[in-house]
Amino acid sequence: MTEYGIVERSIVIDAPADRILPHLTSFHSWVAWSPWEGTDPELKRTYAGTDGTVGASYEWDGNRKAGAGTMTATSIAPDSFDVALSFTRPFRSQSLVHFALDPTGASTKVVWTLKSPKTAMSRIFGLVMNMDKLIGNDLDKGLAQLKRVVESA
Repeated sequence: MTEYGIVERSIVIDAPADRILPHLTSFHSWVAWSPWEGTDPELKRTYAGTDGTVGASYEWDGNRKAGAGTMTATSIAPDSFDVALSFTRPFRSQSLVHFALDPTGASTKVVWTLKSPKTAMSRIFGLVMNMDKLIGNDLDKGLAQLKRVVESA
């Protein structure tokens, strides 16, 4: 049985789920809210497939801080979005990304979960870095930016 490391954050956005979901399912839209935007001003982006549909993908290649990898949409539902995340640089890793949208009256609670198999490398890295804090801070930043983008639209 594979053991996983899980990092999860949430925020309440003053909008219905159907106004939030397109900002998640369209990889082109991530430029407006992703916490990793701006880490490399010369980042190379490649999009494939039909944006906003299962199978659509986003590939990036950047500097040491941005790294390189691919995200592929694996499932889209009115209340969720799943992504297969694959890093090729600075180290190889595979993760599952899940966004859950839970209506709460006129607002929606958005939960962003990153689930990564624990490998020998991630265990060693975990000895010197708190992954929940490191990645969690990025997820918090991204959710705050997503909230700002959606609520100002």
